Amino acid sequence: MRILKKLFTKTFLIIFVLICFLGVFFYWGWFEKQYDKVLGMYYVYKGDKAYQKAKLQDAINYYNRGLKLYPGHYGARFNLGNIYVVYEDYYAAADAYQKAIDYNKKFTLARMNLGVISTEKLGDFDGAIEQYKAIINSKSFLWFIPFVFNNIKSERINRGLAYYNMGVAYRQKALYQEGFQDRSNMYLLEAIKAYKNAARILKKDYDTRYNMALAYHLVGDYQNAGLNYCKAIDLKPMNYEAHYNLAVLLRHLRMYKEAYHELEKATVLVNNDSGGNSNTSTYIFDVLNEVSRILVVNDQYKYITEKIDDETSSNEVTYVKGKIVPTDALDRAMLKNFKTCETKDFFENY
Repeated sequence: MRILKKLFTKTFLIIFVLICFLGVFFYWGWFEKQYDKVLGMYYVYKGDKAYQKAKLQDAINYYNRGLKLYPGHYGARFNLGNIYVVYEDYYAAADAYQKAIDYNKKFTLARMNLGVISTEKLGDFDGAIEQYKAIINSKSFLWFIPFVFNNIKSERINRGLAYYNMGVAYRQKALYQEGFQDRSNMYLLEAIKAYKNAARILKKDYDTRYNMALAYHLVGDYQNAGLNYCKAIDLKPMNYEAHYNLAVLLRHLRMYKEAYHELEKATVLVNNDSGGNSNTSTYIFDVLNEVSRILVVNDQYKYITEKIDDETSSNEVTYVKGKIVPTDALDRAMLKNFKTCETKDFFENY
């Protein structure tokens, strides 16, 4: 009995070794692929560590070694694209993002980044628009587990950003249609349509409202341009761009007093911006002077002197070590002043 047991054990071991040998022999490619995949994952891991420490060249080297062994690692390709953007190698970045998308068709971030550099750096507006459409039309699986996981909000925001970026791409495309006004207006209307969809999702986004106003302004729809400039001002009253563009629109409509007021706000804001461009400040100041001269010519100079006489009283400022420091009351009054769009009623009834 013991002899039979030993014989059975030996036979089983021989058969098992033979099966393993045949498996390796006939499926060597599969085993080799798994080994390369594991080794490739290791190099990608090293690349991630280098990327996190901003050792970008080391990250590139590790990612490329990893991708030779495991080409389907779309996360590594995405990170490579981000690194190439830092190095301003936009064609290499676009190639990396596109390959990441080839391996994962629902890779939203890769599509978004590819769309942005296609618009802003490569001038491939149609390619960018296609990426944004793919994001908008993607049927991602939405999960909602209370207190555990919820991707509904992030997917919705991504769709809103895709609409916004699509609007930017259409607007840029319109600006390249010099001499073809009808075609330019057609693309601007597509931009407006995209911005409207973005605004339904990104309800409190200043950039969406500001760019929508700008597109309306360019096509000559001054009512909607004015209303959206006002909405942008309400969202971010301390940004000078909406105040300035609204002033330009009001000057065009010969509403010089109102334009002067908005230009004053823009001048204050751009000068207070630590990253402000001195050329921008000079340009805005020149436009302010021009409007001031128009007011004087039209015998409306009293408006300017009345505004100067009506400055905030000294009760709302305090002195600290010889310096004037605004009180909280003045701070609130200034914010309210910048946030108030005095011509909103005019545009609502335009």
